[in-house]
Amino acid sequence: MYSEEVGKKGIRKAFINAEILEEFDDEWAYEEGCLSIPHIREDVSRTAKIQMKYQDENFEWHEEEFDEMTARVIKNEYDHIEGVLFIDHISALKRRLLKGKLRDISKGKVNIDYRMRFPSR
Repeated sequence: MYSEEVGKKGIRKAFINAEILEEFDDEWAYEEGCLSIPHIREDVSRTAKIQMKYQDENFEWHEEEFDEMTARVIKNEYDHIEGVLFIDHISALKRRLLKGKLRDISKGKVNIDYRMRFPSR
């Protein structure tokens, strides 16, 4: 992963049993999206730094600090494990404005070029 926005080379790591210990520094907004919610992107405010502990692919424990875009990506993925999507971080008003689009996505009424699974009803 490479992020031109912050001009840093990204990381490629396994995070097993990850736990965010602390979130700190100023919050900054950045447009986020998710493959589970195609064609919708909204600004989400997140802290600029996180400290976390995790096991690597060899099950060795690490405690490390991540910042900027790397912290944002980790936090977004961590949210998924906790059952949180980026739209849970936006205002209730914005969610209401997106209600129709979200309903269509949940019914499979979306044109995408990758496979999605929808709950059977």
